[in-house]
Amino acid sequence: MKASFITDEHELFRKALKKMLEKEAYPFYDEWEAKRAIPRDFWLKMGENGFLCPWVSEEYGGLGLDFSYSMILIEELERVGQGLASGMCLHSDIVSPYIESLGTEKQKEKWLSGCISGQLITAIGMTEPGVGSDLAGVKTIARKEGDTYILNGEKTFITNALTADIAVIVCKTDPDATPAYRGISLLVVENGMEGFKRGKKLDKIGMHSGDTGELIFEDVKVPAENLLGEEGKGFYYLMQNLQQERLVVALQCQIEAEEMLRITIDYVKNRKAFGQSISKFQNTQFKIAEMATEIDIGRTYVNQLTARHIENEDIVKEVSMAKWWISEMAKRVAAECLQLHGGYGYMEEYEIARRYRDIPVASIYAGTTEIMKTIIAKKLDL
Repeated sequence: MKASFITDEHELFRKALKKMLEKEAYPFYDEWEAKRAIPRDFWLKMGENGFLCPWVSEEYGGLGLDFSYSMILIEELERVGQGLASGMCLHSDIVSPYIESLGTEKQKEKWLSGCISGQLITAIGMTEPGVGSDLAGVKTIARKEGDTYILNGEKTFITNALTADIAVIVCKTDPDATPAYRGISLLVVENGMEGFKRGKKLDKIGMHSGDTGELIFEDVKVPAENLLGEEGKGFYYLMQNLQQERLVVALQCQIEAEEMLRITIDYVKNRKAFGQSISKFQNTQFKIAEMATEIDIGRTYVNQLTARHIENEDIVKEVSMAKWWISEMAKRVAAECLQLHGGYGYMEEYEIARRYRDIPVASIYAGTTEIMKTIIAKKLDL
């Protein structure tokens, strides 16, 4: 279902992206999954072709496009696989926007061109061992000493952890602040800073090619000029940017559902049982019809929200609705599609097996389903 704001220029952008992915990504994705890594040179190819951070203004080397082009990137990367899309979408549409919106002129000049070219891969450190959704409870501390912050703490479940060149770190610059969230700030930690270490690469159920790991800070000396925005305003900045982050995840889940239905329809049409295609059985038809209906509803809603987000509307409540409902819908679709594949669905050689493994985490990261419902309840003045 085509969004109303998609133009011929968008389709040309999509065509160029798909052509590149068909040459540089699809043939190698199974290998990347097996090796559990996306090669660095693929990031550089994406950058060379203008497919990283296309929304950055031309002043800093970007294309100056709006989020509708990011939507196309999210869709086409997700069609290749969630392991690929997770890191690249986080880099382009979740982390880099912090630098663009909060950075000083010096910070933008220092980092944005590398984000666009793929020479600088980004990460954001929110989650800590024992501290998940409660951002106000982070224990990573940055103590100010002159023109330097001394950073200590640990982050876990971090996308792009092992490959990131720069990481936006959520930390407390005032651990005694009341309420606690007023003591939170954002610091940019750069690769090579003494005391900045990578922990282990985490062994996940799915999204095997995606880089997820730990970040460790032991008396890391971070220059005060690496502070993003104002000290003590970090929590507010996070809340402002989470609208786009959750829209990105909703879009990713929508594509996963669409792709799983597509490959399942193809399978049931070609698979024979009891002398006929299993697509001819009423149960199969009803299951496909139910999934197609939910997927169309999700697509209609996410297209509408994308249009409103482009217009800078405050849609925190609606994006929270989309994030939880579409991620849970995609999990239902995964289970039904695997079932319709029968025993073959449990075999790694079938694409549905990978997508079935990949999708569950989407209802956890960027805010769990339960947190989304809590936000909606607050917005409804409950």
